[in-house]
Amino acid sequence: MTERALRLGTRRSKLAMAQSGQVAQAVRQLTGRAVELVEITTHGDTSRENLAQIGGTGVFVTALRDALLRGDVDFAVHSLKDLPTAQPDDLTLAAVPPREDPRDALVARDGLTFDRLPNGSRIGTGSPRRMAQLNAYARAHGLSIETVPIRGNVDTRIGYVRSGELDAVVLAAAGLNRLGRIDEVTDFLSVDFVLPAPGQGALAIECAAVNADLAAALAELDDPHTRAAVTAERSLLAALEAGCSAPVGALADLLADGQVVTEMRLRGVVGTTDGSTLVQLSTTGPVPTSHGDAIALGRELASEMLAKGAAGLMGERAL
Repeated sequence: MTERALRLGTRRSKLAMAQSGQVAQAVRQLTGRAVELVEITTHGDTSRENLAQIGGTGVFVTALRDALLRGDVDFAVHSLKDLPTAQPDDLTLAAVPPREDPRDALVARDGLTFDRLPNGSRIGTGSPRRMAQLNAYARAHGLSIETVPIRGNVDTRIGYVRSGELDAVVLAAAGLNRLGRIDEVTDFLSVDFVLPAPGQGALAIECAAVNADLAAALAELDDPHTRAAVTAERSLLAALEAGCSAPVGALADLLADGQVVTEMRLRGVVGTTDGSTLVQLSTTGPVPTSHGDAIALGRELASEMLAKGAAGLMGERAL
């Protein structure tokens, strides 16, 4: 008797399907079992409101997690930056595969780079984090831009530029790469002036905690360095008590001395969306060798940022 196909729960967007398809292929090679995609519509996909209004954290995740817990699917693939920072006890984050490019990317009209956008350019993004840093960078360089809140999938967003409604949009490079559309990027935004969302560019593979055999099999896809980095970034986010719609950027990268990785640097930023105030700090420590070490690195930087006034920049706290 052949084993039944593993059911992989995924959102229906082109990007989610592309990401899940790549993971499905890896799991087929790993386990020798068939994998079928099960498309699930989430609240974040159907709501037309902007993310901050519909609650931000978890809007793309809850329906997938419910399907896991009901046993409708065996495992699910998420964009890690969409995951709430608290991990439910009944679900296991089985694997965090090697991270794609974490940077944000600009798709602008006429092939323009960010520095060459004319004054008054309208730049679309759905992210308060991007707005805060783009506006701060523009201020620091004497540019005047207008950030315009937008929603929608990659086609919709790039469509605003193609139609002339916006001068540029900012998207995650990783998503464009996974969709095979990286050649549409006109500028990659250096992490030195726009820190990505915590976990940006990384995927999360999740299954029910009771499914220990599957969790163990999926763990083969885990990349320990990526996991340590995103754990530190998400720990910073959690310690700032921020959801995924908060204006927080974070990036942990590994510092190497020649071929030997010696330290991890964690950078964090929080700011007002108009870019007038940013709190930006970094800390460097030994590469975390445990989950606890990575959590501690994030908490340490968060407490320094809070001491510098980060709490006042987080926007409205949802009670």
